Amino acid sequence: QVQLVESGGGLVQVGDSLRLSCAASGRTFSMYAKGWFRQAPGKEREFVAAISYSGGSTYYADSVKGRFTISRDNAKNTAYLQMNSLKLEDTAVYYCAARESWESLAGMVVPTHWLSWGQGTQVTVSS
Repeated sequence: QVQLVESGGGLVQVGDSLRLSCAASGRTFSMYAKGWFRQAPGKEREFVAAISYSGGSTYYADSVKGRFTISRDNAKNTAYLQMNSLKLEDTAVYYCAARESWESLAGMVVPTHWLSWGQGTQVTVSS
């Protein structure tokens, strides 16, 4: 399995930007598709974005499309989530995840389809 560690969370204001990082170790990073999920208090964990092994394919949740960008640097074993135009409703703990396969969006959004998870990083957006 691959081990994941998120960083970059913090307290920002509405409209600000933030970039999350997900550093991987263990098995070959480039073999894994990477994703970001988030979980707000009292809510279920929800899919945010995913990127394929090569970076050539991406998926986004409708709620973040056009504002968030997922990317990866296999040479640095790191994936990123660039978050722009942040909204109050983006407040959550953000989790990085990895899996070995790529499938349709319907399957990618299911948390139990992902193999490895990081510990999460808090993102708080204030007005």
